[in-house]
Amino acid sequence: MSETRKIAAILVSDVVGYSRLAGADEDRILARLRALRSDLIDPTISVHRGRVVKRTGDGSLVEFNSVVEAVRCAIEVQNAMVERNAGLPDDRRIEFRIGIHLGDVVQERDGDLMGDGVNIAARLEGICEPGNICLSEQAYWQVKSRLDIAINDRGEIQLKNISDPVRVYSLQVGVPSKAKPAATAEPKKLSQPLALPDEPSIAVLPFVNMSGDAEQEFFTDGLTEDIITDLSNVSGFFVIARNSTFAYKGKPTDVRQIARDLGVKYVLEGSARRSNKRLRVNVQLINAAEGGNHVWAERFDREIADIFDLQDEVTRRVVEAISGKLGEKKLVARSRPSNLEAYDLCVRSRGKCNNSRSDNSEACADLERAVQIDPNYCEGHSNLAISLLFGWIVWGESQEPSRAKALIHAQRAVEIDPDDSHARRILGCVQLYERNWDEAKSQFDAAVRLNPNNADAVAWMGELQIYLGDPQAALIACAAALRINPRPPGWYFWIMGMAQISAGHYEEAVASLSREETYGTGSREHLVVAFALAGRVPEAQEEARLFLAGNPNWKLADLAANSPFKDMSSAQPFFDGWRLAGLRE
Repeated sequence: MSETRKIAAILVSDVVGYSRLAGADEDRILARLRALRSDLIDPTISVHRGRVVKRTGDGSLVEFNSVVEAVRCAIEVQNAMVERNAGLPDDRRIEFRIGIHLGDVVQERDGDLMGDGVNIAARLEGICEPGNICLSEQAYWQVKSRLDIAINDRGEIQLKNISDPVRVYSLQVGVPSKAKPAATAEPKKLSQPLALPDEPSIAVLPFVNMSGDAEQEFFTDGLTEDIITDLSNVSGFFVIARNSTFAYKGKPTDVRQIARDLGVKYVLEGSARRSNKRLRVNVQLINAAEGGNHVWAERFDREIADIFDLQDEVTRRVVEAISGKLGEKKLVARSRPSNLEAYDLCVRSRGKCNNSRSDNSEACADLERAVQIDPNYCEGHSNLAISLLFGWIVWGESQEPSRAKALIHAQRAVEIDPDDSHARRILGCVQLYERNWDEAKSQFDAAVRLNPNNADAVAWMGELQIYLGDPQAALIACAAALRINPRPPGWYFWIMGMAQISAGHYEEAVASLSREETYGTGSREHLVVAFALAGRVPEAQEEARLFLAGNPNWKLADLAANSPFKDMSSAQPFFDGWRLAGLRE
């Protein structure tokens, strides 16, 4: 006989949204699926004495002798996937639907299974919710008194191409959580109100560009950023960082909800229109914590050359409106450029060093021009220094002469304005990678003392603590930075992930380094380590393959050469993780 009939427990599974995931990054999804099969799915099936009948791309057909074993296997896999997806953005999650039926099947000579028993299991999988398990009535009666599980009766459902309705029971194993940082430094979810600081607190939303010229968008953003910086320098004020408020750019604004999300009392919003010679700005200050009442609003119409006086005036009026009068809350005079062309070049370059190698190169060129035009432009020198630094520590440019030039420009910025917190922070960054750890700490301390709202300086202090061998201090610094900047750039989580690896929190490090915004900041290099030390070696090997595809000449010695650990014993977990992933020496 070429076929036999028998009763079997049939499990059918597939990946939710596989076509969408494969379309976004087919190599990654296939590699992750292979890794899941080798270190989770196949071993779990084997433990529960199942037999993989066949695989159809992202799907599997598995036979068990017992429904109890089939359900136990499904529960273990789904629970494991909830853990593995924790902290991942939606477009990188692998979630399974699973259908289980007990019924009559036909087994072919080659071991393949056919018949209604298979068809019903496949249709159950098709109606299942992501992360859940659907059972037919026949399967349900086999497990209802044998397993301590909560099951939802969905009633009789007419399944596609099945003649009679089937009573369906749904088992919800776990609910995948949204991406979030974990471990000691985890901030409160933005959906929950953050406690208001004791001091006056404010968030400045991105001003709206009313010029009718998209090219002026950078100028309007620069105006907003400078007002944020001016306010953050006011003694006794708590000011949310730029990255967190710009997360709301171009979106409908409910200032009361934004204030709750960011944990502040006041919100400043406005618009700007720039012409050849004039600048018109409308601003309004809102007490979002008390019903959204307007505290102050004003329109400014100035010559474009008066932009810095306008920034000072807006800052002064906001402080007075909140505090009643300036009193001890004096405005800090910042070094300003003497040339608007230099200012435009600098504003255009802000943040580009983190974007890509080409953007960073473009920023360097613009900033070189800016400091040529205005040799005493403090921010121009600072931003050029950090762009040169990132050129070789992030984007793989040659260290020479960029390294020496970065130090020269960082020191020049501090010479121009010793009270500029931003300049101090940049000099600290450069000194850290020069392995001048004491000088780096001195500069970071000065940056935070001059401006306690400088979240980037606090975050960089966390990175310094990693290289000094104190991961707990690094996690505390990350938590403090995240309060000032609740929606930070990805490199905050890159620092957090490194601190979590150093502290032995490997799964938490996987969550931090897997965040969508963290990719592109060098996180994959350390995600390899986190996966490997968490015991997820196949995933570590896949991340290593993807990392080396973009860095073909990278070797383990580069880790020591590029990472400024004061004592190389602090680097040992990173070496161990890479070796576990099979990286060449």
